[in-house]
Amino acid sequence: MGKSAGQLVMLIVINGLLLVLGALISGGSFLSSYNLQSMASQVPEIGLLAIGVMLAMCAGQGGIDLSGIALANLSGVVSAVIMSTFVSASTDPSAFSIAFIAGAVLIGLLGGIINGALIAYLKITPILCTLGTQMAFMGLAVVVSGGKAVTVGSPALLSSIGNDMVLQVPIAFVIFAFAAALVAALLRFTPYGLWLMLMGTNPKAALYAGFPKNGVLVATYAISGLLSGVAGIIIAARNVNVKFDYGSSYLLIAILIAVMAGVKPEGGYGRVLSVVLSAIALQLMSSLLNFGGLSNFVRDFAWGLLLLTFLAVGRYRIAGFLPSIKRQTNPSAPSPQGPK
Repeated sequence: MGKSAGQLVMLIVINGLLLVLGALISGGSFLSSYNLQSMASQVPEIGLLAIGVMLAMCAGQGGIDLSGIALANLSGVVSAVIMSTFVSASTDPSAFSIAFIAGAVLIGLLGGIINGALIAYLKITPILCTLGTQMAFMGLAVVVSGGKAVTVGSPALLSSIGNDMVLQVPIAFVIFAFAAALVAALLRFTPYGLWLMLMGTNPKAALYAGFPKNGVLVATYAISGLLSGVAGIIIAARNVNVKFDYGSSYLLIAILIAVMAGVKPEGGYGRVLSVVLSAIALQLMSSLLNFGGLSNFVRDFAWGLLLLTFLAVGRYRIAGFLPSIKRQTNPSAPSPQGPK
């Protein structure tokens, strides 16, 4: 069984065990349709950010996007402030919803392009670049909003995205699944996907292959920014208002989801389906902790410990500690003295 298939099986088993454990702890209420729908409605915003983190990590050379949640908040805040000056959510809810969605997507895309251009053309280290833009995006959101929550309200279209169901599945989760499927198809069936993985796996080979490396980097962070914009829409739809500091722990959780999904921090490997399953597993864990009555501080501690554990397991394998045993037990290894 290859690494990819093994990772999928492990994540499927983890999700199954969490469902069984939740059912046992709660006496079956954990698996009620209401609770499952509630959990599914909370997965999309963090899942979209995790896919963006995955793409940046696949690019290799320390690639990562730390600005995802800040850009999502900026998209919601700026779009809400600008669109409300032209269209009223109370008098024309449909027009406001469409304008807000378009604005948030555009702002997310522009923020991602800025990240990609700084990294590709100015050669700024990705982790430092996106840390800087994270603070810049958050600061801009504070300036635009005056440091207060900006009310979006509950116009029909936005409200349906955040609260309604289709075939008993939250619409927000359907949007997340559709976005994940599009990214997966992009990675699997287009030259961009091949170039991205090659750039992370073997940068020297990628250099001599002659493909547009800078274009791939800009496209990668642009897609990540676009996903942040969509996450900003879902956040606004679920919470009625948007604020510059929403989801302060989302950055850690998005990275944890990507690492749990088997994405290599050094680049060159990542699978969208694994990220989706990993996001679902994290939501199940979070709900289990809530059922256990544990505070958010304990949950954040658990996420940090889990992230370190997965990084350590991925970096050091048991077989790596036994090189001398493998050499000694290899019957085909030649004698140091040579033949006698």
